[in-house]
Order: sequence, then C-alpha cells, then structure tokens
Amino acid sequence: MSVLTVPGATAAPPPVFSPEGIAACARRIREPVHVVGGPDGRELGLATGPPPGGPVLGTLPPLYPEWLGGRTFCEAHGVRFPYVAGEMANGIATTTMVAAMARAEMLGFFGAGGLAYAEVERAVHTLARELESRPNWGVNLIHSPAEPALEFRVAELLLRCGVPRISASAFMELTPAVVLCAAHGLRRGADGGIVRQTRLFAKVSRPEVAERFLSPAPSALLEPLVARGKLTREEAELAARVPVAEDITVEADSGGHTDNRPLSVLLPRITVLRDALCRRFGYRRPVRLGAAGGLGTPDAVAAAFALGASYVVVGSVNQTAVEAGLSDEAKAMLCEADVADVAMAPSADMFELGVKLQVLSRGTMFAQRAGRLYAAYRDHGSLEEIPSALRAPIERDVLRASFDETWRHTRAFWERRDPAEIARAEADPKHRMALVFRWYLGSSSRWAISGEESRRADYQIWCGPAMGAFNRWVAGTFLAEPAHRSVVQIALNLLEGAAVLTRAHQLRTYGVPLPAEAFACTPCELA
Repeated sequence: MSVLTVPGATAAPPPVFSPEGIAACARRIREPVHVVGGPDGRELGLATGPPPGGPVLGTLPPLYPEWLGGRTFCEAHGVRFPYVAGEMANGIATTTMVAAMARAEMLGFFGAGGLAYAEVERAVHTLARELESRPNWGVNLIHSPAEPALEFRVAELLLRCGVPRISASAFMELTPAVVLCAAHGLRRGADGGIVRQTRLFAKVSRPEVAERFLSPAPSALLEPLVARGKLTREEAELAARVPVAEDITVEADSGGHTDNRPLSVLLPRITVLRDALCRRFGYRRPVRLGAAGGLGTPDAVAAAFALGASYVVVGSVNQTAVEAGLSDEAKAMLCEADVADVAMAPSADMFELGVKLQVLSRGTMFAQRAGRLYAAYRDHGSLEEIPSALRAPIERDVLRASFDETWRHTRAFWERRDPAEIARAEADPKHRMALVFRWYLGSSSRWAISGEESRRADYQIWCGPAMGAFNRWVAGTFLAEPAHRSVVQIALNLLEGAAVLTRAHQLRTYGVPLPAEAFACTPCELA
C-alpha cells in the first residue's frame, strides 16, 4: 500500500517505541502528539508532527502552561497564567515581588498583614505609581479581630487608591471592612450585568467560612455601611445579588495561618458547596475556586489543577525568592528545610483566641518558646500570678528581659499604634499579659526579616511542608542557588513542570508505557 506524499511537505518523524523516545515525545507539550500502534498491533508508541502513516489510536492537541486551570480566571484578571504569588505578611511579599509578577503577566499580592497603616499606605502608593493602569496586582486585607478600626481603615485606603485586586485572608466571619471592599463601586453595565470595580479574593480553609464569601453580603452588614455613607443605596442593593467574592482561594496545608487540611479533601468539598450556592442564588457569572497550600513542586501544582482549581496560589517557597522581604539568614534556613521541618505555634494577631500558625522548626526555637508563652497565658490570670520557677526561664530565655521591661517596650509600641490597647491592658491584667507575650511573637517575625543575628534562634518564619518539597525538587539545578530564585522563574518552572506532568498523565490513560523519566521535570531558565 503506497502513502501519498504532498510535494514540499515536511515528512512526519517516525513513531518511537523505546522508553527514551517515548519520554522525549511526551515532553514536547507544545506539539500535537499521536498515540500509534506498533507493527505487531499490541505495542504502543508516540509520534509528533503531522499524523504518521499507520494506525493512529488517538491524538492530543498542544498543551501550554497558560491553558492549565480555568480560562475565565485569566480573562477576568488580565493575566496570561493562572498563577498567583500569595500575600506573605509583614511585607515579605514585597512591592518588588508584586511588580515583577504583574510584568510577567501573572498576579501577586502585597503582604500588608501585620504592618502599620503608614507602611501599607507607602506600599500602595508605590505600586499604584509603578503599575499604573495594570489590573493584575493587589494587596492583602488580613482579618484583625484585635484591631477592627485598623482593618477598616486599611480597607478604605485600598479602595481610595484604586487597588484593583484585594485578597482577604484569615477571616472567620464577614466584617464591615471586607463587605465594604466587595460592595464598593458595584454598578450596572450596559448589558444589565453587575460590574465590579474591585475584585475580591477570599482565602478560606473551612466550608462554613467559604459559604459566607460565596453568599451575598448580609443586610446586617450592608445597611450600617449605607447609614454611615460608606456605600450608596444602589451599591448595597447590587451587593445583595452577587457573592461577596468571585474568587475563592481554598487554602490547605500552608505556612502561616492554616487548618492543616489536605487539598484533595478540602477542594472537592468546597466545589460541591460552590455549585449548590451558585444554583441557589442564580449567579450569572461563574465563581472560581483556586488552590493554595502545599504547592511547592510541579506534581502538586498539576494535582491542584486536576482537582478542578481555576488558579493556584504559591506562598512559602517564594520567601526564598530574591524579591522576598526576608533576611539572607532566614532564606538560608528555609533552603535547608525538608518536608517535616515545620511545627505549629501560637499566632501573634490571634494569640488570645488560641489560633495557631505553621512555622519553620529547623534551626529555630520559636515554636517551642511561643508555646511556653501561650501555656503560661492560658494557665494564669496575670503576669504577677506566674510563679518565679516559670517566670525566670521565660524572662531569661525567651523575652531576654523582665516582664516590666518588656511591658515598657510594648506600651511604647501601642502608644503609637492604638492607645486604646493600653487602657484596656491597665484595666485587664490578663490582656496586659497577652500584649507582653505578643511582643515576643511580633518581634520574632521582624528579627527574621531584619536578620537580627543575636535572635537567630527566635526567628519566626512562616513555612509549610511545600518548602521542603521544593528544596528537594530543585537540588542540583540552577534554582538551588538562592541568587537565581526569582519569583518569576519559580512560577514559570512550576507551571512548565505541571504542564509536562499533565501531558504525561494524559498519555498514561491511553495505556502508553511511560518510563519514570517522562514524569521528571528539571528546572531550567525560562523566558
């Protein structure tokens, strides 16, 4: 049987059946790949390019990293890739990092959590000036139950300065601040649809919290905002017709605030909830679900997309990026971490609620020392009630100062930030104790950022198991060197690897005998 040859056409490469040839073909993700049968009718191989002569059992179209996730995410946020650099608090996710992500056609959030209002204001003005009319950047709004006035003031700042994207994190309930961000600027478009001025992301790790953000804002929060002149009547009425957030980031086992839940359980659970609520409220636009937590390798990113995530949010590993606002000493500690080198420790911002966060344990005593402080707080009513046998080692080893001296430092801080906290502490001895202990928790993060050598054993570095997985993946490659770890190179390599693994898994479902090397994605410099 003769094969028709078109003059001038490029001949199709011959099919390959060897393990090496199959692995090489599988990695050529930007070309169509054909599953072909061998001469004996049983062997399976691969071919790229035009369909080869002989039996073609199936064809996969080209696959690009840009096509992973949900296309509506990229369209809604003006990005090329469905990838977000998360908002690492205390400015660790710097303005430089956010700008680099925006220029690479991705999305990044500035880590405003834990910063004073003036620091957030400076960062917002810097980003607004550098990125001008770009829609693909944002700032974090973190829940601050101990400082609701600051939370609301930051929300107003973000809206007043026209921050296009806001990521709400650590919220357990809706607050006036987050509802203001969701409803401000809502209007009817020319087609009658509701147009959002500001896009709100909500980071959640519990279904009950997800339900609040997936539902319209309640009138109990909208009406007071209208009465105060913070929202118009029209904005409040439109807010009752749309979800609080149209991008819900499902946060699994992450660094910092986390419930340590596995993504493979949490994302499907919230997907079912999302679908039910969208039907109940009859939303005209889709609500996107993203995945965060535990994403430090291409395998994890590919798995998140396979679970149905429209986008991924990467946090812990970006702390070692050159743009991250963390000291070289702290970055070096992170680069040594393995998957088990993490622990849970009390949270500074939610200390009195007993909320914990995930931190690096290798090379630092922070988790143990912070735990001792919370146990003392839990078991005693005031600093004066703590027995000397417990007080002495806390003052010597943890605070490195007396309770009285630490209170003087703490008082000076709150005189600048919120004098009402001082009045409350003087009326409530247990709250005074909490503020003294929170001084250590808050300072420990700043020591890691500044690289305070004398406090290296007290560094608080937010970190999940993904950091260790990332370190093992990049070992021996150009990304093993911290100087090469730009936030964009990390992102492009994770996405490229996820696309390669997605193609390999697709071919495996056809029965193609893929060797182990087909699933290996070695980092390399990408443009």
